[in-house]
Amino acid sequence: MSTFHDKLAKLILRYGTLAGRIFLALIFLGAAFNKITNFAGVRGYMQSAMGGLSEGVLSFLLAGAIAFLVVGGLSVLLGCQVRTGALLLFVFLVIVTPIFHPFWAVPAEQFQMQMVNFQKNLAIMGGLMLVMAFGAGPLSVDAWLQTRQSAEVESGPGGYEPATVTE
Repeated sequence: MSTFHDKLAKLILRYGTLAGRIFLALIFLGAAFNKITNFAGVRGYMQSAMGGLSEGVLSFLLAGAIAFLVVGGLSVLLGCQVRTGALLLFVFLVIVTPIFHPFWAVPAEQFQMQMVNFQKNLAIMGGLMLVMAFGAGPLSVDAWLQTRQSAEVESGPGGYEPATVTE
């Protein structure tokens, strides 16, 4: 007999993994959209945080960040090569979190906000680690491809049974 907790676990495994991937991806895709539509402003913010780098270097770094955010965000959203996408986003956060949220080095009036943002990024990194550990879940491109591959192995290419000759 299935308990309430068993049923809940099945629902969360099926739909919660999709919802979790959507929630994670929205953060990164939204950030990418902001960086694309406000490139010069974001580059200026980077200059204030990173100081001393040329405009060309900052533009290159910002373009790289956008690429990580878009590729990683779409990968996590769709559940396609999700472990690689989550790794890209994790690496992005490992790099940017101490640079843009140095709560230990800001004036007292900014301390709380920077510490909260730093901790939020740590929590997101934890979610990304779970995605890397457990994969995309059943409602994903990865699961669909795996199911399709399994069907081809069992029944031949194209998913149909090979012809048999009878005498």
